Amino acid sequence: MRSNVCIAHRGWSGVAPENTLASIRMALEHPNIDGIEFDVQLTKDQIPVVIHDYSLGRTTNGTGWVKDHTFAELRSLDAGGWFNKQFVGETIPSLEEVLIANREKKWLNMELKQMVASKEQVLEEKVIRLIEQYDMEEHVIITSFQHQSVYHVKRLAPRLQVGPLIYGMPLLLHEQAQHIGADVLSLAYPYLTQEIADQARDWGFHIIAWTIDDPEHMRQVAEFGSHVHICTNHPDRWFSKKGSTA
Repeated sequence: MRSNVCIAHRGWSGVAPENTLASIRMALEHPNIDGIEFDVQLTKDQIPVVIHDYSLGRTTNGTGWVKDHTFAELRSLDAGGWFNKQFVGETIPSLEEVLIANREKKWLNMELKQMVASKEQVLEEKVIRLIEQYDMEEHVIITSFQHQSVYHVKRLAPRLQVGPLIYGMPLLLHEQAQHIGADVLSLAYPYLTQEIADQARDWGFHIIAWTIDDPEHMRQVAEFGSHVHICTNHPDRWFSKKGSTA
């Protein structure tokens, strides 16, 4: 990664419905956006799909849990109309579709999500298989709040970059990262300090700071160091803060 990369949170979710191909393509096709963050979980028939919530109600016209629906059932739902009527017809994408859309091979920060951690590591294995199938190993970062999940990914696919997602004040950060085999740290930006950023740099870690939508906060976090990267719903605000054109 180069200095202070810009990662679009759930795609360019400030201008298009989150975690849809509309928001993802907008971000991937923009020259000032270095990568995207998005969420991956399994359907009932074990297809990796891109959606944040475990339940369907907030971002689709469906109900119930993602895990209780087949991929075909999920594809019948509208995932864009809640955001704006111009996006009616957007669907829940599969992970494979996102990998195919990443023609420029930008950074893909995949957050693995499971309601209950599985000993079988089905999600991890299926995600790894798709990443390898599309030759994206050098362009992916796997993160999760379930640290055992990224621990398993690192052991199944040592080439992949992984890191823990941490909300709140980080405790025993170095110990957690070492146990996982982390390459990056994904930290909630309100709890990120210069001291933590300096420690991470000294340990050899990049930091993904999320989710920063205020331009002044972006500037403050970027000043922690070039190894700290900006994850935002509104990457255009980062461009304007840097003096770039969108």
